Amino acid sequence: MSSEDWLDTIKWDADGLVPAIAQDAGDGRILMMAWMNRDALRLTAAGKTAVYWSRSRQKLWHKGEESGHQQRVSEIRLDCDNDVIILQVEQLGGIACHTGRRSCFYQRLEGNDWVSVEPVLKDPATIYGKN
Repeated sequence: MSSEDWLDTIKWDADGLVPAIAQDAGDGRILMMAWMNRDALRLTAAGKTAVYWSRSRQKLWHKGEESGHQQRVSEIRLDCDNDVIILQVEQLGGIACHTGRRSCFYQRLEGNDWVSVEPVLKDPATIYGKN
């Protein structure tokens, strides 16, 4: 049996990707969702820091490589249909979203409008050095 048979259990989509949800290991808050390919998941499991696949850049994305806001992974789970990953993480710096918020899920539907209900913890221009 190959040491990577565990990767074959996953139902990868037509592009070889699987959705991955990052969840705060401390309080259960959903922080973000991104995509992983086989290499990203393999690297995440081996290094215990989150690595994703950037669809826009078409390359591996080590979470925090620009911002410093890495995700230390304590556990990796696969859902019952074998097509969604959940990473239990410690979010370094307390910011997961590129908008400078704790979570990417900061908009709530109120009536017919999406309302931002989470504060910006750090200006993205400061995080990424862009003006």
